[in-house]
Amino acid sequence: MEPLVVTAAVIRKERKILIAQRLAHGDHHLQWEFPGGKLEIGETPEECLRREILEELNLEIKVLDIFKVVYHAYKSKTILLLCYLCDFIGGEGAALACNDFRWISLEEFLEFSYVEADLPIVEKILKLDEMLFEIDEFGRTPYNRI
Repeated sequence: MEPLVVTAAVIRKERKILIAQRLAHGDHHLQWEFPGGKLEIGETPEECLRREILEELNLEIKVLDIFKVVYHAYKSKTILLLCYLCDFIGGEGAALACNDFRWISLEEFLEFSYVEADLPIVEKILKLDEMLFEIDEFGRTPYNRI
């Protein structure tokens, strides 16, 4: 089975990260995830993320560099998840196509139940800790910039 290509965003704002809660109906109901969605034909992953975040949360983002790629097999489908590091640009925010959303600190990450495919992303965020907020648009930290 060919994997479904989906995107996700780790969105930074004032040393917090945005997570969204899935709707009460459908797959993985009420679990938390990094927002994003299915890549449409003719669309780049970056365009997909900007569109999905605007449609689902009424937020504008700047898509930076790829953060994590996850290949995950659920019972009913296999996905290739392209997760990008993003910065919040603007918007009031509204749960338009999700149950809820929250800006959380790194200390709060383990208080939520995430969809399985997002667990490697959570792991990477926790490993990077505060350095997550120092990564630039090219995926470099202050320690590996040329």
